Amino acid sequence: MPFLVVTIALAAFVLLLIFFYYVPFFLWINALSAGVRVSLVQLFLMRLRRVPPRTIVYAMIEAHKAGLRTITRDELEAHFLAGGHVEKVVHALVSASKANIDLSFQMATAIDLAGRDVLQAVQMSVNPKVIDTPPVTAVAKDGIQLIAKARVTVRANIKQLVGGAGEETILARVGEGIVSSIGSSESHKSVLENPDSISKLVLKKGLDAGTAFEILSIDIADIDIGKNIGAVLQIDQAQADKNIAQARAEERRSMAVALEQEMKAKAQEARAKVIEAEAQIPIAMAEALRNGNLGVMDYYKMQNIQADTDMRDSIARPTGNSGGGKTDKK
Repeated sequence: MPFLVVTIALAAFVLLLIFFYYVPFFLWINALSAGVRVSLVQLFLMRLRRVPPRTIVYAMIEAHKAGLRTITRDELEAHFLAGGHVEKVVHALVSASKANIDLSFQMATAIDLAGRDVLQAVQMSVNPKVIDTPPVTAVAKDGIQLIAKARVTVRANIKQLVGGAGEETILARVGEGIVSSIGSSESHKSVLENPDSISKLVLKKGLDAGTAFEILSIDIADIDIGKNIGAVLQIDQAQADKNIAQARAEERRSMAVALEQEMKAKAQEARAKVIEAEAQIPIAMAEALRNGNLGVMDYYKMQNIQADTDMRDSIARPTGNSGGGKTDKK
């Protein structure tokens, strides 16, 4: 008999646990005490649809207490089943309502399903965010390189959060604007004297178009002087010109050497012809003597003339001293 009583008690306890799990009675009491009307049947059906009743009920209580009474249970369940964050959406709607920001439930759920943090977006609309740009390198017209850093103050644009570009686009556009502004400056000194001119020029470009943010201000935090790009380019150009000149000089030298070799070859050829012609002279003289066209006296006279010519050549040839071709011996 006691065993039967214990068995019945355990069965009753298990049934109560199952009942209170599928029918969250105390959660229903909590909702009623907060003024949120939801039936036990709906709470039970939430369990069957695998929707956490606590999340939905607490979100409804928060919205009801904040005065957002147009949000229904079905909308919250549908957003949860779609993979959204119900708590963040309700927190964002409450924050937007308190800050007088026009944000509907449909817009908030769309932002959340798009992968953005809707609560953070509302907070950024109230409290703007400061984004530090990476160092941006640009060159002024005088060839001096400048490295600038900027701080961009942005505020979330609720209407552009769905489909709008993110922070990376803002940073890229601001960097492009800084490069354009510095590049159009005549001198790097004017940029260093008036860094606010960069901010004014960049702000006029409307860089926040098509993005999820509204640019409030662009402040130049720091400007450093980099390399003298103009001088570096001139040095490179001079080096290139030097290399070209050396190549052309080497080409001319090679041509001169080739011409010299050609002239030497021609001189040797001419010398060989002279030697050949000189070798023919004795033969011609012998032939002339044999035929009687040249006398003995004529031959001697020719020899004297040749000796006189050789003497004159030896006197005229430089010997490196002033002794008339003779060297002094000590």
